[in-house]
This record gives sequence, C-alpha cells and structure tokens, in this order.
Amino acid sequence: MNLAYGVKDKPKFGQLIVFAFQQLLAILAATIVVPVIVGHDMAQSAALFGAGIGTIVYQLFTKFRSPVFLGSSFAFLGSMAAAFAGGVSASLGYAGLILGAIFAGLVYVVIAIIVKIAGVNWINKLMPAAVIGPTVAIIGLSLAGNAVGDSLSGATKLDDGTFLMTKNGWAFFICAIVTLFVVMICSVYGKKTAKLIPFIIGIAAGYAVATIFTLTGVAQVIDFSKFKDMTLFAIPQFTLLTGIDGLSEISGSYVATIAVAYVPVAFVVFAEHIADHKNLSSIIGSELLEDPGLHRTLLGDGVGSMVGALFGGCPNTTYGESIGCVAITGNASVVTILTTAIIAILASFFNPFIVLLGSIPSCVMGGVCITLYGFIAVSGLKMIQNVDLGENRNLFVVAVVLIAGIGGMKLGIGTQSTFVTLTSVACALILGIITNLVLSKNDAKAKAPAAVEETAEPAAKTDAE
Repeated sequence: MNLAYGVKDKPKFGQLIVFAFQQLLAILAATIVVPVIVGHDMAQSAALFGAGIGTIVYQLFTKFRSPVFLGSSFAFLGSMAAAFAGGVSASLGYAGLILGAIFAGLVYVVIAIIVKIAGVNWINKLMPAAVIGPTVAIIGLSLAGNAVGDSLSGATKLDDGTFLMTKNGWAFFICAIVTLFVVMICSVYGKKTAKLIPFIIGIAAGYAVATIFTLTGVAQVIDFSKFKDMTLFAIPQFTLLTGIDGLSEISGSYVATIAVAYVPVAFVVFAEHIADHKNLSSIIGSELLEDPGLHRTLLGDGVGSMVGALFGGCPNTTYGESIGCVAITGNASVVTILTTAIIAILASFFNPFIVLLGSIPSCVMGGVCITLYGFIAVSGLKMIQNVDLGENRNLFVVAVVLIAGIGGMKLGIGTQSTFVTLTSVACALILGIITNLVLSKNDAKAKAPAAVEETAEPAAKTDAE
C-alpha cells in the first residue's frame, strides 16, 4: 500500500505528537482493561507504563524497523488468574505475575535461538499464505463481537444475542455510529491531515455527542464523576514493588503451577506473533521475518514482555489495533511508535490524562474498533489474493482455518480446575498447519505419476506424426 510516512520517516514535531496520541488511543482500551479483568488491585496506569517500556525494548531489539506497539496480552488472562488462585496472598500473586512473564519470555528467547540457527524458511513452508492469510483474518473477525458489543453497550442483550434497543441503547449506538462514520469520512475524503488522524477526529466527535446526551439527561453515556477528587500526579502501583515481598513465599509447587499456566500459552502466542508480523510486513512492504529477522522480533517481544511485567504485571504482545492504525492512516513511522511509548510512560504518572482517557465511553471506542478490527480481517484476506483457490489443497486449508476460527473453536486442555486455553485463533492456525502438511504430502505423491504422463504424451504424439 502507499504509505504517507515510511518506517524510517520522521514527521514534524507537532504532527508527531498528534500521530502518537492517535496510536495511544488505538491501543489504550485493550491495554488498560486487562488489569481490570484480572483484578486484585492491579493498576491500569502501571499496565500503561509497562506497555510503553516494553515497546521501547521491542524497538531496540528490532533495530527500530518494526512499527508496532506492544500492549497487555489477553491470551495470558487465564495464566494471570492462576497466579492468584488458591487464596494466595497479594504479594505472592504479584510475584507470580513476574515469574510467569519470565517463563513466557524465555519461551520466546529459546525459539529465537532456534530460528537464528535454522533460519525462517521452515516457517514459510509450515505457514504459507494459505495458512497465514485466513489466520490474520480470524484475528480481526474474532474481535468483531467485542466491537459490536461495545457499540451497543447501552442496549439490553437478550439470551439469543439480540440487542433490545431502548432510549439508552439508541444513545450509545448513535455515539458509536457517529464515531465510525467520522473516522471513515476523514480517512476517505479528508485532506492530508484528516487522513492521518481519523481516529482522533472520530473519537472527538463521538465524545462530543456522548457529552451532549449526558448533560441533557438523554442517557448517562459518560461518567464525569471520575474527574472529582483526582490528584494531579501519582506513582503507579508497580508489580515489582508489591511482588518483591512475595518472593520469600514462593514454593516449588507454586513455581510449577505458574510454569504450567504460562509456558503453553507462550507457544500459542508465538504463532500469533508470526501472523501479526506477516500482516504488518504486507502493509509496510518489507518482510520483517527476514529484516530485522524473526529472531529479533521474538527477542523484542519476549524481553519486552518480561520488562513490561516487572512494572505492569501483564505480558505484552504486538497489538492488532496498532497494526490496524498503521494500515488505515498509512503512517508506518517507527518514531511515531517510540513517541507513543514515551507518552504512555509519562501519562501513567499524570492522573488527569489517565482519567480523561478512561472516560472515553466504550461505545465510542466500539465505533473505532469496527474499523480497526475490520482492517485486520481484510488484510488477512488480501494475503490470499494470489493463492490458487482452484486447487483443492489450498481451498481446504483456507476453509478449515476460517470455519474453525469463525466457529469459535476454543479448547481448554487439562482438568476443570487447572487448564490451558487454546484460543479460536490458535486452534484455527494449528488445524491449518496440520491440514497443509497432510495435503502437501499427498500432493507431492500425486505429482510424480503426472510428471511421467506429461513426459510420455508428447513422445507419443511425435511418433504418430
């Protein structure tokens, strides 16, 4: 695609700050919601700090060639919950978060070493476009429910999944639709500046409508009470500060529990790591698995997760929202990503900024995410444009990935009390890889006789002539 700013380009300072703020808005909701889901007083500001510092580590390892932001990973939600399971103390649970992130990061380091020695050709054979393309599409499609749910968060959801539209529901939905269409109109019809910051303009428009609804009493879309009694500055509750007291409580059985909870998930996220970087490569027109290399992106992701978890408790991962933002705006500048990371770090200490961002209604973010997740899905579909779907092997591979992913094949492996979750994306990818390997072998066997027949047929024709 045509990029407004390439990977090495440096926007002017004023533009840079605006572009970075837009990236922050794109990744914000998912990054700070993970600690909320896990609970146990995990701080959203600490997660934001951890995401920022983890992104900087990632950029250092990738030689500033991969324009993507790292944020809190949803894949490790079950693993993080395991750190607090069994009534363990808060300090031990926080120590478990750090220990788990180290285990997950070490998985990436080991794989990175293997990739450095063996190269990446085996990955391209294992996961060709027929596997990676639909998998990337599934990453976007699997998030579609979140975007729709947020957009209709004011409505009443019935047992059959229908959203019953009340006055409150319509107000929330209108905010989402206004945000969505302003983003699309700015991106398609806007001049250069509007094309580069459609999310900021869209969120501002949605927020303005939400404010009107709230102040006029139509619906309570924004909770302005969050702004009361807030301090100006505050030091985030870093995981390391709380977890250091729990180090003395760690036992061998607890270490084993954390390892079992984190290590298998790390292998699953590794597959998603490849899909994300394949997608980003197609957007920026440069193969990241070769330059800077998969071993570097893995090291950056793994070590970035370790460092980020020391502060925010959450293992990090490359964010589809960030990739979608790059795709829609055409801004692939790594300097923008670095500036976003710095703003995230500074903002984690500034309460008014955190409260302002946290006050953005979920319906407004839902309108934005319809475009972000949609672009991820479309990017994956574009990867299979050159795949010959007239060949049954490719057709079956793509079909299996799409149906497993869209169908929600989510598996829990283990006992009812302790199990590892394979997400629908992971299941779809694994099935796609297996299908591709099985059918490739059969295809190779089938080609041998065909080659003999093709050789014999011209000879027969020559004799007849």
